[in-house]
Amino acid sequence: MAPKLLLTFVIYRLITTVGLTLDPRDLLRLGLEGHLSVDPFDVAAASVDFGMMTRAAPLAVLYPSSAEDVARMVGAAYRSAHGFSVSAKGHGHSINGQAQTSSGVVIEMSLSKGVRQWGLPRVSEKSMYVDAWGGELWIDVLTTTIQYGLAPKSWTDYLYLSVGGTLSNAGISGQAFNHGPQISNVYELDVVTGKGELLTCSEEQNSELFHAVLGGLGQFGIITRARIGLEAAPQRVRWIRVLYSHFSTFTKDQEYLISLHGQPSNQKFDYVEGFVIVDEGLINNWRSSFFSPRNPLKISSFGATGGVLYCLEIAKNYHDSSADTIDQDVEALLKKLDFIPSSVFTTDLPYVDFLDRVHKAELKLRSKGLWDVPHPWLNLFVPKSRIADFDEGVFKGILGNKTSGPILIYPMNKNKWDDRTSVVTPEEDVFYVVALLRSALDSGEEAQSLEYLANQNRQILRFCDDAGIKVKQYLPHYTTQQEWLDHFGHDNWTLFSKRKMAFDPRRILATGQRIFQPPTPPLSASSFYS
Repeated sequence: MAPKLLLTFVIYRLITTVGLTLDPRDLLRLGLEGHLSVDPFDVAAASVDFGMMTRAAPLAVLYPSSAEDVARMVGAAYRSAHGFSVSAKGHGHSINGQAQTSSGVVIEMSLSKGVRQWGLPRVSEKSMYVDAWGGELWIDVLTTTIQYGLAPKSWTDYLYLSVGGTLSNAGISGQAFNHGPQISNVYELDVVTGKGELLTCSEEQNSELFHAVLGGLGQFGIITRARIGLEAAPQRVRWIRVLYSHFSTFTKDQEYLISLHGQPSNQKFDYVEGFVIVDEGLINNWRSSFFSPRNPLKISSFGATGGVLYCLEIAKNYHDSSADTIDQDVEALLKKLDFIPSSVFTTDLPYVDFLDRVHKAELKLRSKGLWDVPHPWLNLFVPKSRIADFDEGVFKGILGNKTSGPILIYPMNKNKWDDRTSVVTPEEDVFYVVALLRSALDSGEEAQSLEYLANQNRQILRFCDDAGIKVKQYLPHYTTQQEWLDHFGHDNWTLFSKRKMAFDPRRILATGQRIFQPPTPPLSASSFYS
């Protein structure tokens, strides 16, 4: 079918399905340079995400070639008789259908069919920033900037995520205690609002939109370009894991390490994370290059209290020119920690390999058919004052001695987060990230089933509520507006709602988050093909 005839067919379906009031010839004159598709394969691909727990078929899928394509599509939705929803999808790593819609169009920001006009990320060596398309993957940003000896300051653990996707949430990893989340390292954005306006925003220009979009869960606009701060890229990383049998000692050391954020680079680690080990198998599955498969570790051999071990994961960046002093710097820092002396596991690797470490685990899981499975993940921000209670109730209680994936835990400095953005964090100077990154497997074991893990997540949230632990969900998922109000709190919810009315008054964008009522009732995807 000729491209123009196919586009006319798609537009006709939008008119008959969602009451689009523009004349088809007017839509054709919008000049979409990308590809608007109703192909069942494209629709099916846009219907699922990494979580694999929800499915919603859009009416059509747009593969844009430029920011103008995004603006034209959102503008058409804004001007339609009843409004149809528009959801931007990056690399599809949402967990609960946040980038899905059954009553509108999904814009595939990270995929291209046809002419891609935005090009590769553009680096300014002089001003130390990179301009990246909103659908660009962080691995591709790194690949470009490293050619100039530069790199972004703050990362996520997994680099095959889109720039716009992580900035719509926060973007966190072990560097955040020092540099803040990724949203604290953005200089400027191009954003398509829910009115179809393409606006540039920053601290100085359209600042309300700038702060709204950062951590805004896609509610106020679609990020089409981000200007991200850079620093000189280190060449190598000393990567260290040490074990603890007592939670209080583990958290004491973690909190000490993040308190060093203002110190000279040789007097602090550059990355601080950690994880909880409640399963004999997990410690060896996660040995990476640390733990010998010929001599597997046993939790019991370390005197773990309550059958739980805690692993502190730290890293020190360095250049070849400072290789002579890296051992001395690391040793000086380790001497101040109270880990189990016999539990130091160290490796040394190139900086890029360290940042891309999770991708190697992905390839192994894919080879075993264990990647494309349901992921009932639960990510929480827990106040420092209640993290010990969380340990007792969850790590040593609800989880038992079986889990189905890594459980990360590490602290953040709240002063590295900008409270003008849309992200909500606990009201304490230090709070913890607790990420239960579990996979549901069809193995026949009840403890690995989706139903079991999802129920366990509900138990954890209920425990926090009953114990008065004021957690905040990161990558939040709620199903009622009252739950969202409780998540934000009265003042933040008032501001969030005000911003929604200003930038997306018809509630067109990111309806899969289920924060606001969509512009039209959900429509049957099958009617789009009838």
